[in-house]
Amino acid sequence: MCFSSIMNRTPHWLFLVGGAFVGIALLSILLRNAMATGEETTLSTFAAAHFTGYLFFVISPVEILYAHMLGEEHDVSTLFGLALGTALLAQTADYAIGLALSSRVIEHIIGEENYLRNLHRIEAYGGWTIFVFCLFPLSSPIVILVAGMIRYPLPRVLLFSSTGLALKYSALALFF
Repeated sequence: MCFSSIMNRTPHWLFLVGGAFVGIALLSILLRNAMATGEETTLSTFAAAHFTGYLFFVISPVEILYAHMLGEEHDVSTLFGLALGTALLAQTADYAIGLALSSRVIEHIIGEENYLRNLHRIEAYGGWTIFVFCLFPLSSPIVILVAGMIRYPLPRVLLFSSTGLALKYSALALFF
């Protein structure tokens, strides 16, 4: 059996999910080793952890990591740029996954109730839902995923998302 026949018979979402699990496992090992040695968290470790925290299937308190990094005397503008950039990159991936996968597959991954609740919010309130979920430590990646599934315009997703994230990280920088 050749590689192309395996690729044609295997659902695409299986490759996405499998790749994501491998990536998360590698990142977990990296972060665990960094924390076990007690070393200062590097900007590259922060960027990787922050990116992963904004993927829809990982629940991670990225705001705590951002505040921790501010406490380690890292440059605020560099952290702000990394936080905003990695979050938007991961959310773009969430949106693309939402576009690519059927609602039935997503319902199995995040649960039908969670899917329907977020679908209703986006249909009822549009971009304001995305803005609020990005402004506060809520599960914005799932909202972005559902936005992709219902084909909410990507430029509007990025506008509301970046505005909410920028305000959140600016406020955190002021307090920490």
